[in-house]
Amino acid sequence: MTKQYDVVVIGAGAAGMMCAAVAGQRGKSVMLIDHAGKLAEKIRISGGGRCNFTNLGATPQNYLSQNPHFCKSALSRYTPQDFLALVKRYRIGYHEKHKGQLFCDDTAEDMIAMLKAECDLGQVEWRMPCSVSAVGKQGELFRIDTDAGEVLARQLVIATGGLSIPKIGATDFAYRIANQFELSMIAPRPGLVPLTFDGASWKAFVDLAGISLAVEVETGVRKERGYFLEDLLFTHRGLSGPAILQISSYWQAGLPLTLNLLPQVDVAEALIEGKTTLKKNLGNLLGQWLPARLADGLLAANGFDGTARIADLPDKQLRKIGEAFNRWTITPNGSEGYRKAEVTLGGIDTRELSQQSMMATKVPGLHFIGEAVDVTGWLGGYNFQWAWASGVAAGTALT
Repeated sequence: MTKQYDVVVIGAGAAGMMCAAVAGQRGKSVMLIDHAGKLAEKIRISGGGRCNFTNLGATPQNYLSQNPHFCKSALSRYTPQDFLALVKRYRIGYHEKHKGQLFCDDTAEDMIAMLKAECDLGQVEWRMPCSVSAVGKQGELFRIDTDAGEVLARQLVIATGGLSIPKIGATDFAYRIANQFELSMIAPRPGLVPLTFDGASWKAFVDLAGISLAVEVETGVRKERGYFLEDLLFTHRGLSGPAILQISSYWQAGLPLTLNLLPQVDVAEALIEGKTTLKKNLGNLLGQWLPARLADGLLAANGFDGTARIADLPDKQLRKIGEAFNRWTITPNGSEGYRKAEVTLGGIDTRELSQQSMMATKVPGLHFIGEAVDVTGWLGGYNFQWAWASGVAAGTALT
């Protein structure tokens, strides 16, 4: 016998569980469906296994979207402090790492257990693992065909995320549903992802793999310009670390990155001043501020002799050396893709959705939340805050 619910939520991740719990606790009959065998794997692996579950400083300015005002409503109605109150109610230990980033003291499993308990309080029914083969309309109802049978719902919430990290089950399900109901999409692409360089241009830097340092990095043009002061990590294929993950969401193919490897030092000025007071060569002086391998490698890559004495070099050449370290400009040839991306940029065009309820204006009763929509946060807990806020927005609006 086909069962009917007030709400069916497809996708039992952060946003999906939040939405189901809120709707269930409001007295709605809720079915939560997920194809995975393990609950909330993306929560489980996040933050090195401790889940960077929000950011105390989250504002709409920390999010990218083709419709940047869309996220304001949900974020203002469910704040980091609101989620923190829930965490405290479950007595989950947490700490601030830096820059407002909050992590579980023990394990991300605490966060998953909390969300599962909230769903249980709302008497949410589960089908998991359970695959959805088709979604359609049956009069005013949605018909969801699953490998465990047909389900009917007055309202349907899609919370299946984006394409990032396919090895833990990411799919394009949300995009297929949007296409089926003729909703516009913003082309998805990997976000918060390491950037790569072609073999020839990166050959001089392969041996620097493993070096990490704080840098300023920027890219982009006009309103799409990004700038961050974070840690950078050299890899065998390119660059990673928080600085690069952050800037990758702003980077477009063909655009260069500009890196300041010594944001605390005007290198050209220091070299010119040192001509009269220091009897050091270039490599030794730069090695005071940077890992010696990096100083020597970047000098060599730019055609400079690290053994040359500063006093013997003209000011013009010292300014060029300063530019190489304070404004190192390089152009990636791509990224590590969805395999290493923490999030997916783009998704369901938010101009198709109500910012109050996350419902598709063309398809009454159909909602999209979380990573599936074109709202992407910075690294550091912002994407989880969007999951909670968009889940609550939909959950409180379901009738």
